[in-house]
Amino acid sequence: MGEQLMSTATAPKLMTVEEFLALPDDGVERWLIRGQLREKRDTDMTRRNKPHSITEGRVTGHLFVWLRQQPEPRGEVVCGEAGFLLRRNPAAVTAGVDVAVITAAQADTRAADTTLIVGPPQLIAEVLSPHDTQEEVAERVAEYLDCGVPLVWVISPLFRTVTVHRPNADPLALDARGTLTGDPELPGFSCPAADLFR
Repeated sequence: MGEQLMSTATAPKLMTVEEFLALPDDGVERWLIRGQLREKRDTDMTRRNKPHSITEGRVTGHLFVWLRQQPEPRGEVVCGEAGFLLRRNPAAVTAGVDVAVITAAQADTRAADTTLIVGPPQLIAEVLSPHDTQEEVAERVAEYLDCGVPLVWVISPLFRTVTVHRPNADPLALDARGTLTGDPELPGFSCPAADLFR
């Protein structure tokens, strides 16, 4: 009688939000995706990347102008490595969002136990850097959408493109000749895609 082989592989231990927050602030980019830690070391290319910085500033500026035209109560535009607790179980944390638009309720909440903004923002805008891989970006975008972020922009300064992602919809790719709009998530937002690039 033959022996049956049993799998001895065990599921990886999932990290909690608290364990994630206890990690050192050492300049390493980190994400917690479905409870699994992702790290990217050597991110000097992002910090010293002029096109990335210029594009991030332009995106932030256009969103700020749009937001100031919205009725009260309105949210905020956050940028420069903003951190979000997108979901508790399985844990999804992103620390290093380039630009996001948060709701008025999120802007008014000051959680004492975390420096993270709790809940999905209305928009996450990822500005690509030379060290980003397609696999990493695709995984982050999928996680954002799965956690309830209704609108994700992936912006490439190198190729001067914006790819718009929404849940249950095919991505929409725009080049510098297109117009980036935000309806219905960002009512009335519109700007020429070329304005985001130098």
